[in-house]
Amino acid sequence: MRLSPASPKLSGNPALLALALPLVVALAFSDETLDRVPKSEGYCSRILRVQGARREGYTEFSLRVEGDPDFYKPGTSYRVTLSAAPPSYFRGFTLIALRESREGDKEEDHAGTFQIIDEEETQFMSNCPVAVTESTPRRRTRIQVFWIAPPAGTGCVILKASIVQKRIIYFQDEGSLTKKLCEQDSTFDGVTDRPILDCCACGTAKYRLTFYGNWSEKTHPKDYPRRANHWSAIIGGSHSKNYVLWEYGGYASEGVKQVAELGSPVKMEEEIRQQSDEVLTVIKAKAQWPAWQPLNVRAAPSAEFSVDRTRHLMSFLTMMGPSPDWNVGLSAEDLCTKECGWVQKVVQDLIPWDAGTDSGVTYESPNKPTIPQEKIRPLTSLDHPQSPFYDPEGGSIIQVARVVIERIARKGEQCNIVPDNVDDIVADLAPEEKDEDDTPETCIYSNWSPWSACSSSTCDKGKRMRQRMLKAQLDLSVPCPDTQDFQPCMGPGCSDEDGSTCTMSEWITWSPCSISCGTGMRSRERYVKQFPEDGSVCTLPTEETEKCTVNEECSPSSCLMTEWGEWDECSATCGMGMKKRHRMVKMSPADGSMCKAETSQAEKCMMPECHTIPCLLSPWSEWSDCSVTCGKGTRTRQRMLKSLAELGDCNEELEQVEKCMLPECPIDCELTEWSPWSECNKSCGKGHTIRTRMIQMEPQFGGAPCPEAVQRKKCRIRKCLRNPSIQKLRWREARESRRSEQLREESDGEQFPGCRMRPWTAWSECTKLCGGGIQERYMTVKKRFKSSQFTSCKDKKEIRACNVHSC
Repeated sequence: MRLSPASPKLSGNPALLALALPLVVALAFSDETLDRVPKSEGYCSRILRVQGARREGYTEFSLRVEGDPDFYKPGTSYRVTLSAAPPSYFRGFTLIALRESREGDKEEDHAGTFQIIDEEETQFMSNCPVAVTESTPRRRTRIQVFWIAPPAGTGCVILKASIVQKRIIYFQDEGSLTKKLCEQDSTFDGVTDRPILDCCACGTAKYRLTFYGNWSEKTHPKDYPRRANHWSAIIGGSHSKNYVLWEYGGYASEGVKQVAELGSPVKMEEEIRQQSDEVLTVIKAKAQWPAWQPLNVRAAPSAEFSVDRTRHLMSFLTMMGPSPDWNVGLSAEDLCTKECGWVQKVVQDLIPWDAGTDSGVTYESPNKPTIPQEKIRPLTSLDHPQSPFYDPEGGSIIQVARVVIERIARKGEQCNIVPDNVDDIVADLAPEEKDEDDTPETCIYSNWSPWSACSSSTCDKGKRMRQRMLKAQLDLSVPCPDTQDFQPCMGPGCSDEDGSTCTMSEWITWSPCSISCGTGMRSRERYVKQFPEDGSVCTLPTEETEKCTVNEECSPSSCLMTEWGEWDECSATCGMGMKKRHRMVKMSPADGSMCKAETSQAEKCMMPECHTIPCLLSPWSEWSDCSVTCGKGTRTRQRMLKSLAELGDCNEELEQVEKCMLPECPIDCELTEWSPWSECNKSCGKGHTIRTRMIQMEPQFGGAPCPEAVQRKKCRIRKCLRNPSIQKLRWREARESRRSEQLREESDGEQFPGCRMRPWTAWSECTKLCGGGIQERYMTVKKRFKSSQFTSCKDKKEIRACNVHSC
């Protein structure tokens, strides 16, 4: 979509223009009209003055530069994201970049250039080509573009955004829709230089990290490894600013190196746990095989972690496999806000980075250690011509993954007063809660209270108790379980293990099973965190092994399964719900029989206490079949409202629609109409005449083949004379006459029976950019001969197919 010039009645009235701007997005222009639209001088500056009332501290909308830098490097590309916090949205927007203290009414006031990522979402403004706006006026919560930083010497740059929502324009000179970046000093090139402020938030917050892999053959087709592509296990932690797990411009530790090259998190987890005073939570999530799968096949890997005032940063990484030493992740992501609160949600697209330990340039390059070791740096599209990300024009690398970090709970007294779009304070999920909960869905309880003190103050076993309250019983015919729970315990300082004076770390994750089929062995390790004060030796084991079974029988009728995926999110946002997990058939039975192992499991899940009577919903139904039998269509799924409407408002959606893609639809062969019959090939006696037609569209994707394009039939003009000499004489005279006439007309145009034609016109533009279009060209009659007896002297037209590749 492009905007037309402001009309004369509006151009001098900013108030009227403010009302007209969100409406003009609905107008459509042909390409021919757009070519004639002149650029209005000063239009960019008028956009800046079109603004609603300022709303200080209003955080419903935000403008963010990837990595939250305070400085820019000249000529470097940065991903810029404009987003709305749910349930808010925006229909239109404008995004500009200005030199500091400039008004924007001159071309030199604008700094850097924007690059469109998704043409269906964004485009340049026709009357202000340095600004980016929406392509279609529809509801959206997020858009992204690239911004290429200006050359050295430009100084500080202000990125500004305006939002159009319900015919209201929000524009902030300061706040969440404005981002200031200053030019980076060349002495800091390649080094992470983002000062981390002290956190002033109160209490603690709990987050869920979800990793969405987008590295597939469709998005990154060059040399994509079809076998063994995967993301390794995620490893990271929430930590203080005194501890750095990894950072751009730094060197990879041994643990980071093992993750980068081997995908093994064991050494890095050991490094993290050795910094126990600086680390609050170790973040771990399972590997993802293959690297990309639809979410309805396998849930995205996720992990939960906590932060507090001193340990408010989060870092993680995962290896892109196979690769030399390529990874993705976040480094020192600050979850504490300047307003002394906790960030609600972080959505970050990730590009791969090089750990500086291996010099390979392709996915499956042989091991080649980098000596000496180099600094960690992001990959670029100009690193090496053989690189799968190489682009001779130096474009940006398409993101390979996305991480979403969502706050799911807060605990303790909170000191920030900025209103949230979710419940202000919710109790943290108690880690001691049972994995299985048989509570009926009709029983609505409060959260469990904290555990009481142990009834034993010695190392003899005792009990501790917790309680909860029954808040509502929706079905009186279904009994509700007890409101008390007991658990065995011992006094402070006691442990079930001997040698309790020796403090051990937690067990590190089990290694993979030693075999892929049958019964094998696996092991895990831990280390000594604190030796006994008396100097004695720790006798507790630091390694243990156990049997593991991947496939019990390994017979021809058995099948090999992948590991279970992570559990889906709970179907309820509060109270009780259901969650599922899935796995896939890795290898079908050798005898061709069906695999009998289950591929999905479901269990109940308990979310924090609902502040009102919850909205009880049934699980989502299976996705319907695609609405089409070929090509692009949609599919739907539904769920039902189980709670009574009078018990409380329920605004949850009951139906979801998503796009689906089936194999391309077959396209039958298409031909033009038959041409007129040609003249008879004999001047007397029996002969034949023909007619033809042209192929307009070749058959595609299994469509019907083309029928015959030439037909022939007999013809007879008159009887031939019996005297051969007279007949030959007339033939010779006719031939000489035709030859002399052809020589006369040859220089003036193309010769056809009975007429002279003008040359063929050029082929017209293709009617479609992809999916099969049509081109046409014409030949018109320049002159008809008076003595002509032919009926085929008329304008001609040819058609051919173009852009037949699929969209």
